[in-house]
Amino acid sequence: MITFDYKYNLDGAGVSTEQDAGLSADAAIRQLLLLMPRLVARAKRLGVPESLQSLELAPRHLSLLSYLLFDGPLTVSELAERLQVAPTTVSLLVSELVEKGVVRRREDDADRRRRIIDIAVGQRAAIEQWLAPGARAWQRALDPLTPAQRAAFVATLHAYEQAVAQVDPG
Repeated sequence: MITFDYKYNLDGAGVSTEQDAGLSADAAIRQLLLLMPRLVARAKRLGVPESLQSLELAPRHLSLLSYLLFDGPLTVSELAERLQVAPTTVSLLVSELVEKGVVRRREDDADRRRRIIDIAVGQRAAIEQWLAPGARAWQRALDPLTPAQRAAFVATLHAYEQAVAQVDPG
C-alpha cells in the first residue's frame, strides 16, 4: 500500500503539507496522478489539420517532423542521432513520409552520398499549425526555470518513461 503525505484545502484541491520546502514524493505523485491524464487529453485536443488527417500520421512521425520543423533540413544521420534510433529506422520513417508527400529527400550538394530531409513545401504550414502550439506551450512552461531545473525536469520525464516501460502489465 502507498501512503501519501497530503492534505486538501477548502475547495478540495490537493496541497502539499510541505509547500515551503517543496513537495514530498508522495505529494508530487498525488498531483501527477491528477495532472497526467489532463495533459494527455489536452495534447490529444491539439487537432491534426484537415489536410494532414488522411495521411494517417502516427506518433512515430511526430518527433521526426518536430525536429525538421524546429531545426530545419537534416540528414538521416542527424535525425537518427536526435531521435536516438538507428539510421535505418529513420530511413524507413522518411520513406513513409516521402510516399505520403509530407517530406522531401534531396541530395546534399556538398556530398552526393548524403540525403537531406525537409518538410515538403506544401505541407509546412499545416505541420506548423499542428506542432507549433505544443512547442509554444513547452516554451512558456520551461522559460521560468533555470537550466538546472529544466535538466532535472527532462531527466525526470525520461526516468518516468523508463519506469513505466518496466511495469509488468500482468
